[in-house]
Amino acid sequence: CLLLQLIVLGPCVVLVHSFSLITFDVDGTLVRGSGKAAEESAHAKAFSHAVGKVFGDGSPTQAVADALDGREFFGSTDGLILLRLARATLGIEPNDSYPKLEEMMQEMYKYTQNLQDDEVAKGIEPLPGVLGHLETLSNMKERVACGLVTGNVEGIARRKMRAVGILGSDALAPPSIEQKRDKRWACTQDISFLGGFGSDFCSGNIDDFSRNHLDRAEQISIAAERCKTLLNGEKLNRVVHVGDAPADVLAAKEFAHTMKTDADLCVGMVAVATGKYSAEELRQLAGDPISGMWEPIILERGMADQNFLGACGVL
Repeated sequence: CLLLQLIVLGPCVVLVHSFSLITFDVDGTLVRGSGKAAEESAHAKAFSHAVGKVFGDGSPTQAVADALDGREFFGSTDGLILLRLARATLGIEPNDSYPKLEEMMQEMYKYTQNLQDDEVAKGIEPLPGVLGHLETLSNMKERVACGLVTGNVEGIARRKMRAVGILGSDALAPPSIEQKRDKRWACTQDISFLGGFGSDFCSGNIDDFSRNHLDRAEQISIAAERCKTLLNGEKLNRVVHVGDAPADVLAAKEFAHTMKTDADLCVGMVAVATGKYSAEELRQLAGDPISGMWEPIILERGMADQNFLGACGVL
């Protein structure tokens, strides 16, 4: 019979031959951008372009960083940011802007569609340790799938991952059949990968700031369900989210609690202090572990920490 070695990671017992999904946030987790350079990135400019194109006279609106308070966009999703920007710059209320959210997301993607990779990558770069650990994970596909859970519009996330070299690590799992059938992101099918994205779900509630993490929790759930369709009968035993913002921690925590009926699923969180939030802030939000259900770990150096893969429970 097949003997299964056990690894004890805090209160969670992980089978070496079980299957894990690791989902990564993008900005502040996989890539960094700071100051004016980040504000001038193609992704940042796409918001102003989209809102101005759909609701204005075609010219870009005021930039996100200038028009919104930090809590309205740090750790939020592209959908919520678009709706908040439309109200802040043009006075368009969500009742009027939400029905055109898909159109705005399409305009965001169109803004980046014809840019060269070096233009997409302008102002952002992989954080220390990211490429090395992803290359290691690319050799663990028999028991680990990697994907994104990000507020980014999916088509833009695809372009960013290729532009900064993360797609080239070969760590990201292939897209689900559902994603392959989605034709919204023209000319990116060959660079698609598994994940849950800002374009997959948006509540439309821009006044309740808890939606920053609750919408992201929905994206973790979407990524997990998509992963299950790729497993050919294997059971998904562990989902680990890696992120730098309070919304990442609270989203993973929410997902852990909503999945409590699945006794075989342990949810991990690797909170990385490589964005705008300190390790202590993230630790306080994570709270105490719950045996077999919720296993948070905080890494001050993020993916530059040599124990990153151990923290994910895959070593």
